[in-house]
Amino acid sequence: MTCQIVQIEEREVRLTNLEKEMWPDGYTKADLIKYYVDMSPYILPYIKNRLFIMSRYPDGITGKMFYQKDAPEYTPEWVRTYPLVSERENKVVNYIVCDDLPTLVWLANQACIELHIWMAQKERLDYPDIVVFDLDPFPPATFKDTLDVAMLVKEALDRFGLQGYPKTSGSTGLHIFLPVRPEFTYAQVREGVRFLFEHIHAVYPEKTTLERSIDKRAGKVYLDYGQNTRGHTMTFHYSLRPHPGAPVSTPLTWDEVRAGDIEPEDFNIKTIFPRIAKVGDLYRPLLHREQSFAGLLTLVT
Repeated sequence: MTCQIVQIEEREVRLTNLEKEMWPDGYTKADLIKYYVDMSPYILPYIKNRLFIMSRYPDGITGKMFYQKDAPEYTPEWVRTYPLVSERENKVVNYIVCDDLPTLVWLANQACIELHIWMAQKERLDYPDIVVFDLDPFPPATFKDTLDVAMLVKEALDRFGLQGYPKTSGSTGLHIFLPVRPEFTYAQVREGVRFLFEHIHAVYPEKTTLERSIDKRAGKVYLDYGQNTRGHTMTFHYSLRPHPGAPVSTPLTWDEVRAGDIEPEDFNIKTIFPRIAKVGDLYRPLLHREQSFAGLLTLVT
């Protein structure tokens, strides 16, 4: 078992089991940690000030995984946490807030492959500043079908003067992130997303579904507005995913979505850095763009 202490921004971080295979493709925990170190300039600005849920794969993606909301007892004292009363669990949960590189590296060393993050910042937990449109294809529906549906979402948002930002989920689906001012509750923005999805389903019923029952979604792209719920997390952009090939949830241009000639597996731990060097950080506007959901919500009954 390898173990070493590294100095990162004046913090000592203990790294263990670096040779542990995390993906059957041969990628190890060392590769996982290096990825997040190298990607940190494109990740930390987006996830800081947000609650982080740990999704841990101690034996790699072929072993058992578990989610962990509460910071473990051995969490270093310099890791920032945010206490939140959980009525469901009847206790205070100390969520990790990943604001810096040492924390990101420490989390990667805990075998946290994915970035599961709240859609609201911790000062206004009831008011999301990111609205998500989650498109999930069910075979025989394809990723190409999902891209076609995404273009309908774009057209709907355009009518309200709203700019959405698409990305692969890193699995089979596609997410569209919509940065907004934190002025409406989760319930309100969820109703806004439902309103748009219902209209999209009305014009494209042959390829979309709002069915809650999984066995009724075959051959359709599921329009999931329920992700806009307090306490739910989303896989953020540039997150690695626990699938063969070490795919990455990757921002796309709308031209790429429109062309429809891409596949989720095109974007992975090997290809993401050359892509950023070529197209830049496509999600950078999320850090500065403020949009209001008010115009759309005036139509929601």
